[in-house]
Amino acid sequence: MAHQDHGRKDIECSQAHDLHRALRWLLARITLPSAGWRFDCTWAPLKLVFAGLLWAWSDERTLIDRFITSRKMIVHLYPHDAKPAKSYQAFLKLLRKWTGVWLDLLREAFRQRTASLAQVWKVAGWIVFAGDGSRIDVPRTRSNEQHYAPQSALARAARRRVKRSRRTKRRRAQELRQRKANVPQIWLTALWHVGSGLPWDWRTGPSDSSEREHLRQMLPAMPKNSLLTADAGFVGYPMWEAILAAGHHLLIRVGGNVRLLQKLGYARERQGLVYLWSDRAAKKRLPPLVLRLIVVHGPRHPLYLVTSVMDTTELSQTQATEIYRRRWGIELFYRHCKQTFERRKLRSHNADNAMLELHWSLLGVWAMGLHSHHRLVPRGVLPERISFAKVLRAYRRSMREYKSPPDPGERLLQLLDQAILDNYPRRDKTSRDYPRKKQESAAGAPIIQIATAAQIRAANDLKANYRKRLTA
Repeated sequence: MAHQDHGRKDIECSQAHDLHRALRWLLARITLPSAGWRFDCTWAPLKLVFAGLLWAWSDERTLIDRFITSRKMIVHLYPHDAKPAKSYQAFLKLLRKWTGVWLDLLREAFRQRTASLAQVWKVAGWIVFAGDGSRIDVPRTRSNEQHYAPQSALARAARRRVKRSRRTKRRRAQELRQRKANVPQIWLTALWHVGSGLPWDWRTGPSDSSEREHLRQMLPAMPKNSLLTADAGFVGYPMWEAILAAGHHLLIRVGGNVRLLQKLGYARERQGLVYLWSDRAAKKRLPPLVLRLIVVHGPRHPLYLVTSVMDTTELSQTQATEIYRRRWGIELFYRHCKQTFERRKLRSHNADNAMLELHWSLLGVWAMGLHSHHRLVPRGVLPERISFAKVLRAYRRSMREYKSPPDPGERLLQLLDQAILDNYPRRDKTSRDYPRKKQESAAGAPIIQIATAAQIRAANDLKANYRKRLTA
């Protein structure tokens, strides 16, 4: 017994103890189902989730080395339990089987933790979410190409294999360059909580997936009467009608790809009133969407926003501009995931494992953000002042030195207290002459048309039929 107590005391003095406390805090509200778990399995459900998060946080170069590190920490934290299996394949097999079951539980628990951050839960009186998509590279293997490459690229590759003998050398070289351009990628669409700067939900698919469809799938996960903001890629009657039908409001940037109507007579006229009513929606006798157009004059070009919040006392132009400005944080979130967290290209050669790696990476980012935010936000630190790079270094430093007692000032919580951006002003780096990504052109102004007489009559008929149904 004295030997066991001594071992426990060593653990409580080590860096691993701080990590274990963080993991237990993150999963305190989760009850993991164990039905169907084999009695002779050396991995317990809670230990497997711990190992999955540690596997995602590890900075080892290979996935196997990350697993070895996370397993060593589990053995160190539970010295008197049966040691989990050393097989990396067995670990992945269990994760593939149970991640689908646990993912919704983990998301819901993390959402409750996010909602408990009362200081940053709302922005300008609204629960605001931003949506956007990005692509994650995966290794060019047959499995990944079959699952994540665009289907048109796969069809061209099949035709090339049939007709290769008929092509010239130049043609083969051109086709080879085109095939290299069609890298297999996972399309990731994230729903991001603007106030806290933390993810809320995500959807994945092949590189030619529809981010609008992904966003529609995530609408039920948002609290009722939320405000969704997005850029000019999330436009169209079906998209906006789905947002409103789900009980939410929208604040979307519009450009030349959107046609808006004025003076339709469907709603009481007021300043800034516009309608979105596509020809297809009119033919189906669907009602026009009543919106408010907000024009923001920026330093380079005007910014055009539409919102379903018609009352300016509930959402003023200044508040709408500030909310859309903060939407840029989702771009920083993707940069943190790809650059700082080094997930621009995944390492899994198997398509199922690549999806597993991505899901646990996103859970790992969310978990670190929750733990650091609950430490710093109640002290008055704004989420945008929390350095994700310093938070990540704090976790990885604790993992590298998990057996050692921390030096003064180097415990995990103490390192998190220092994970704040400094105040010195940054230089403008636009004059540097390194290669730059080609800048996209501005979205431009939306097409605003005066409703025709036929459109006015059709809108009045819809309104009259709607009133008849109400009085019937």
